[in-house]
Amino acid sequence: MAAERGARRLLSASSFWVCCLLLLGRRAPGAAAARSAFPPQSPGSSIRTFTPFYFLVEPMDTLSIRGSSVLLNCSAYSEPSPKIEWKKDGTFLNLVSDDRRQLLPDGSLFISNVVHSKHNKPDEGHYQCVATVESLGTIVSRTARLAVAGLPRFASQPEPSSVYAGNSAILNCEVNADLVPFVRWEQNRQPLFLDNRVTKLPSGALVISNATEADGGLYRCLVESGGPPKYSDEAELTVLTDPGITSNLVFLKQPSSLVRIVGQSAVLPCVASGLPVPTIRWMKNEEALDTESSERLVLLAGGSLDISDVTEYDAGTYFCRADNGNDTIKAQAELTVQAQPEFLKRPTNIYAHESMDIVFECEVTGKPTPTVKWVKNGDMVIPSDYFKIVKEHNLQVLGLVKSDEGFYQCIAENDVGNAQAGAQLIILDHDVAIPTLPPTSLTSATTDHLAPATTGPLPSAPRDVVASLVSTRFIKLTWRTPASDPHGDNLTYSVFYTKEGMTRERVENTSRPGEMQVTIQNLMPATVYIFRVMAQNKHGSGESSAPLRVETQPEVQLPGPAPNVRAYAASPTSVTVTWETPLSGNGEIQNYKLYYMEKGTDKEQDVDVSSHSHTITGLKKYTEYSFRVVAYNKHGPGVSTQDVAVQTLSDAPSAAPQNLSLEVRNSKSILIHWQPPPPATQNGQITGYKVRYRKASRKSDVSETLVTGTQLSQLIEGLDRGTEYNFRVAALTVNGTGPATDWVSAETFESDLDETRVPEVPSSLHVRPLVTSIVVSWTPPENQNIVVRGYAIGYGIGSPHAQTIKVDYKQRYYTIENLDPSSHYVITLKAFNNVGEGIPLYESAVTRPHTDTSEVDLFVVNAPYTPVPDPTPMMPPVGVQASILSHDTIRITWADNSLPKHQKITDSRYYTVRWKTNIPANTKYKNANATTLSYLVTGLKPNTLYEFSVMVTKGRRSSTWSMTAHGTTFELVPTSPPKDVTVVSKEGKPRTIIVNWQPPSEANGKITGYIIYYSTDVNAEIHDWVIEPVVGNRLTHQIQELTLDTPYYFKIQARNSKGMGPMSEAVQFRTPKASGSSGKGSRQPDLGSDYKPPMSGSNSPHGSPTSPLDSNMLLVVIVSVGVITIVVVVVIAVFCTRRTTSHQKKKRAACKSVNGSHKYKGNCRDVKPPDLWIHHERLELKPIDKSPDPNPVMTDTPIPRNSQDITPVDNSMDSNIHQRRNSYRGHESEDSMSTLAGRRGMRPKMMMPFDSQPPQQSVRNTPSTDTMPASSSQTCCTDHQDPEGATSSSYLASSQEEDSGQGLPTAHVRPSHPLKSFAVPAVPPPGPPSYDPALPSTPLLSQQALNHHIHSVKTASIGTLGRSRPPVPVVVPSAPEVQEATRMLEDSESSYEPDELTKEMAHLEGLMKDLNAITTA
Repeated sequence: MAAERGARRLLSASSFWVCCLLLLGRRAPGAAAARSAFPPQSPGSSIRTFTPFYFLVEPMDTLSIRGSSVLLNCSAYSEPSPKIEWKKDGTFLNLVSDDRRQLLPDGSLFISNVVHSKHNKPDEGHYQCVATVESLGTIVSRTARLAVAGLPRFASQPEPSSVYAGNSAILNCEVNADLVPFVRWEQNRQPLFLDNRVTKLPSGALVISNATEADGGLYRCLVESGGPPKYSDEAELTVLTDPGITSNLVFLKQPSSLVRIVGQSAVLPCVASGLPVPTIRWMKNEEALDTESSERLVLLAGGSLDISDVTEYDAGTYFCRADNGNDTIKAQAELTVQAQPEFLKRPTNIYAHESMDIVFECEVTGKPTPTVKWVKNGDMVIPSDYFKIVKEHNLQVLGLVKSDEGFYQCIAENDVGNAQAGAQLIILDHDVAIPTLPPTSLTSATTDHLAPATTGPLPSAPRDVVASLVSTRFIKLTWRTPASDPHGDNLTYSVFYTKEGMTRERVENTSRPGEMQVTIQNLMPATVYIFRVMAQNKHGSGESSAPLRVETQPEVQLPGPAPNVRAYAASPTSVTVTWETPLSGNGEIQNYKLYYMEKGTDKEQDVDVSSHSHTITGLKKYTEYSFRVVAYNKHGPGVSTQDVAVQTLSDAPSAAPQNLSLEVRNSKSILIHWQPPPPATQNGQITGYKVRYRKASRKSDVSETLVTGTQLSQLIEGLDRGTEYNFRVAALTVNGTGPATDWVSAETFESDLDETRVPEVPSSLHVRPLVTSIVVSWTPPENQNIVVRGYAIGYGIGSPHAQTIKVDYKQRYYTIENLDPSSHYVITLKAFNNVGEGIPLYESAVTRPHTDTSEVDLFVVNAPYTPVPDPTPMMPPVGVQASILSHDTIRITWADNSLPKHQKITDSRYYTVRWKTNIPANTKYKNANATTLSYLVTGLKPNTLYEFSVMVTKGRRSSTWSMTAHGTTFELVPTSPPKDVTVVSKEGKPRTIIVNWQPPSEANGKITGYIIYYSTDVNAEIHDWVIEPVVGNRLTHQIQELTLDTPYYFKIQARNSKGMGPMSEAVQFRTPKASGSSGKGSRQPDLGSDYKPPMSGSNSPHGSPTSPLDSNMLLVVIVSVGVITIVVVVVIAVFCTRRTTSHQKKKRAACKSVNGSHKYKGNCRDVKPPDLWIHHERLELKPIDKSPDPNPVMTDTPIPRNSQDITPVDNSMDSNIHQRRNSYRGHESEDSMSTLAGRRGMRPKMMMPFDSQPPQQSVRNTPSTDTMPASSSQTCCTDHQDPEGATSSSYLASSQEEDSGQGLPTAHVRPSHPLKSFAVPAVPPPGPPSYDPALPSTPLLSQQALNHHIHSVKTASIGTLGRSRPPVPVVVPSAPEVQEATRMLEDSESSYEPDELTKEMAHLEGLMKDLNAITTA
């Protein structure tokens, strides 16, 4: 016996190591996570140093002209050398295949031959240099703007004038602001040299002071901006002699308000004329300026003031005073000085460990006040729970992880410029101490430094971690020393914690060695946190404790809402918010947080405020915002106020109207169409439009028409025949006029068209028959002096009068649909106007048969009625493309082959764009006119496919429609809730309801999911409702376990790829009342020990009639018991019949030696059956990876296929089994639930205890390595029972697998043979076993009566054998009825065939050889 047990232990050890090898990757998640979070470091781990990585040169704002070359400088320093790339308007440039833009060796960007035109501006924009070192990170430079001077346009030109000698004269020459540096003046067509008497103002105007006779002559200005210079009109300046009389004192040029940047020059013009000649003096804020002794203040010719190197001190109001002794006049102007962002404090490099909290500091100044954003490795940092902007500009990172390492840059920008400063973050391994750095970069919770690690044993996990004090905002943790170091005087501890569901951890260290408690501050109330503790000694960090889940208390001592919150608009871009101290502050108010959000968005911003008012700047003009205030005390944020909405003030529009187009009506009128400026640039309510027009030959003679209201077209009448006119439109608000569009040209007709007679016959008619349609195309009448209002197409089989269709006069083709194949159709075409229809043109065609698939076009021309077509018909536009810009906007572009190569429109042609969607099918086309080669189509539906086509019209000729282009608008969040929400109760299950709904009518994209909210309180906050997510392709959902006789409210919200849509209205539903069920805790009448209630339904203690459901269930139970009884009798009979014939085979199979010997040793009566359990490593773990079952945690016991498989169980077991049933169901429906007793097929073999023992409420999940296994028992084949038998219930393996998902992970096995199903023994009870080996052994079935009241013992999976683990409390349900266990055992054993046992024994022989070989090795 001792030798046999020794061999068994040896084989058990071998099996254990094989198991360890197989389960190497299946460790406990907690332990694996702890080890991966703290990788071991060698004692000699060195500290990485910060790498110098910065820009030597950054690009600057540049002004260029068309055709010139531009150099944007950029150079970065690093070792190794960084890779330089460039971004334009946020997108990386591909410089490999660009022949105009190239990257220089030092990183600078060189652009040769700058391209710039009205419709093509590829080089103008914002450029940014990006430097990357592969193993280090990425930094970005400041943003530089490249502006390209536009085409020269003179807003005003010099005009003939005269000046008295000694007086001042001014000649205007106003051009685009960006072209002023390129303006020069000529006198008598010779270059004019400027001096202190003749100067040029910043506007381009020429000032001549103290005029002499030599100043007389012809003057003109010219602009040299690439290409040939553009000259203004010439104007003669006449110098008159002094008449000796006085003249009125007047300003020729007054100063105007000016905005300048620090370091620039400011010129305030002031030119006056009069006799006697006036003198000019300047004052600032009522104080005289000394321009003679100052080096920065200089008087220019005529009296203008030049301030060089402007500083913020120069800002203020300036007064120009002209005095000639007889009269004095005064003018004033405001000088505003702005400053680019400058850093008062730059971010510094930081060392840190994982889970620490850090703060990058950044202080900036500038005017206007700069905004600050943070960039990590070139990507924008989005504020979140772990990335926060604190103290307006600083970046706080909570709970560092390894991926947070890299370069962080603080980028400050305002209206006049931007700047950047960066720092590096290095995350060290936990066994590397943090070098001494300025303490400002680490928070107080993580400033402890670690001593250098040495080689030696590490501490084990701290024991008994508990939350000794739980509050709303803090939790106090205590623990005991690790088992490896009971004293723990030199140990320090780190507490790692995170919100439940988050991966990012934070850390709090103890303040001194040996301290075994810590208080975690700044937590959120009513929030679940996960804590774990690690000990550190001089050798490093040890094991982590098991995770501890703690929920903070709900908040009670918080401030109330701040009263009297008011908000008013201070300007178009700022709002001032005021409030008062909360009435219930619950302590001293430390500060306030002001939240604000633009209406229609979901991005809320906040700012910390210490007073009772604050002004938010940098808002959008004429935009509604909502504001709310939250007070903070020492406990944290209080109750928020209600939202207060206010709209910023309006301003003049900042953009011109869109899509300006012209349509020539006749020889004296032109119709103008336009669309409003983009909504974001309207800055207020558009009150009208200002239309300006002029003859192209007389550009100075401008007429103006005011269009009021929202009218988007205007008919300009009274024009000259055959004359080209220029038009432009500007939008108006109550605050002023916005910028105007570019000038657009159109030419009136030479003569009006005739409509006193009908049109002539169309010049040609073409037909192209297809199978069920005919394509008709034509050209207009040859005499185009007669008005054509449209065309009438008639068609029919044999006669053209069956159907008639009228189309627009611009249309040149039409497809007749829904025709019969192989049919002869006659087609007629007539042009018509208001007088009537013209002469028809006839044609006939035969539609193709169904079998005809040829693509040969058939054009038949009726020669007698077809005049010679126009030799130069208008060609339709080509290359039509649809570029999707947003969810409601698509830009259409095309090319016109009838234009020159540069595609410049020089005549009066215009284009008509039409578009439609095919949903619904009968949607009509929409049209719009354009005079450029692109058009912006707005107001489209999201996620909708549109088709577009374009035609061109020139004079009286038009082209056919172009090929169609298609484009689908982008998706948008759903704008309507799910509809038709209904709630019904599920039949037979009063606690289950079914929610049905239909998709939103305005889904605006593919619905990817729904969220069902339900609550018993319709007024509860939405975050207090219970939510149920549903996949997007489902329109129904079941909700179970509701309370009976309770009203519930349901809302549904849809989502797509863009976000969540609105919620549906709340739908109320009251669950049914309970019917006849006994109350909670009520006692059932004594119905006898043999009474088996049905699985479901209600008992009737008062003798009430049984419901139909109960009757059906009772019938099912009776039939099931009868069927099972018959099956058991048949199986026993068959088994006993075969017993005699198979007795010898079984005895031979049982005689195989347990230690691996394969010889028979005579009579085997005293030999124990084979120790099968030790071979289950190979038998059961082998098919794990090849299992076809996609859900390895499901039970290995089949679920019954119909209700007849369900067997009644003991009433005391009903609730436990019902509770466990859900773990088997997974996502199956309720109809697929089964009881454990009703399962058939391959199930683990059952074993019952032989000895009476007290019930065990908690057992070890894993037996120790020296636990003796129980031999497999068979009634017909064994004469001996292992003394260390283990207890098992009728659902032992099932409950074991069910709980495996909740306990420590185990190897989940699926036996494919009855011998492969087994029960692993539990831990033996303490003390010697009560079993007496001398007593005769009793078959298992004969012992069942002794074990009627013994509780089952839960056993561990084979995957955990040999591991020592702490005890885990488990609740073990009581065993089922003895009769049920008997049926299950009989069913299980009856499935064993003699031949199968013989084959299995042969297989086990081979396995034992393998294990012997492993043991020997």
